[in-house]
Amino acid sequence: MIEIKNLGKTWPDGTRVLENINLTIQDGEIYALVGRSGAGKSTLLRCINGLTDYQAGSLKVDGLEIKSLKDFEIRQLRRRIGMIFQQFSLLERETVYKNIALPMKCWKYPDSEIDAKVHALLELVGLSDKADAKPRNLSGGQKQRVAIARALIMDPKILLCDEATSALDPKTTHSILELLMEINKKIGITIVIVTHQMEVVRKACEEACILENGVISAQGSVREIFIKQPASLLRLLGEERAKLPSSGHNIQIAHLLNHKEEGKLLGQLAADFNQAFPIVSGKIRDFRNDMLGIFVINIEDEYLEPVTRWLDDRNIDWLELSAANNINETEAD
Repeated sequence: MIEIKNLGKTWPDGTRVLENINLTIQDGEIYALVGRSGAGKSTLLRCINGLTDYQAGSLKVDGLEIKSLKDFEIRQLRRRIGMIFQQFSLLERETVYKNIALPMKCWKYPDSEIDAKVHALLELVGLSDKADAKPRNLSGGQKQRVAIARALIMDPKILLCDEATSALDPKTTHSILELLMEINKKIGITIVIVTHQMEVVRKACEEACILENGVISAQGSVREIFIKQPASLLRLLGEERAKLPSSGHNIQIAHLLNHKEEGKLLGQLAADFNQAFPIVSGKIRDFRNDMLGIFVINIEDEYLEPVTRWLDDRNIDWLELSAANNINETEAD
């Protein structure tokens, strides 16, 4: 488990880069640190594995306070934390095999143990036929798979991914995320993904926090964040809130569209009440391996209680939005 409480980080010139960070990442989770460039997300990631210090608060990994660890203890901790980067950081003159084997070589493991582990990881990442290839002969996606295998060679409990898909095309990004999800499922490793790409968050992550100017502006389950649509999420997506009617009640409904019984939800609602409720806005977003529909309908006072009870009876997520959002687009989350 990663536990962060009231963490603060200041650069030597006095610039505050992280302030009052509070979050918990459970074992086995895929967690996203999301934000624009300069938000502080990569700095926070580097605090987790001790590459960057922090001046205030607490950051514990499996109960160990990072800033209290001595040099040897930090090295031991990093054996349990793998890391992959945007630019792969492979040794271009060495083979794929040697790139993956490097951490075990540095820790002087027996050759037979290294060989067995490298070949097992090559199979896991789908590169069994590339052991003798050089990185220059690989595609971007294949290079990232090598980097993932290398990061897993020491059997880490945590895998940190710093913009690991930013240099990849959408199709390759999808395949890498599928691989990370498969690895998470097979070995239960905790994965922390730093990204500014919301499609990465929707595809792979269970929990997330959004960082803006070094502070957390929103956090929770990915589904919850997309349903609530805090202002910080809309800023990341480059979207504006829909203009809401000032009369009646604006009810936002979220449901998974590729469940047949839910795909007809709004039609069923109208039929059951013999009433066509105006749709104020609607979006459909990829969500892991589903499609999440988020719609806002406007209903009159007399329908508020029966409609919301109808939604509750079917375990449909809903919330009432205020028309005050029309005049306060920059409200605090």
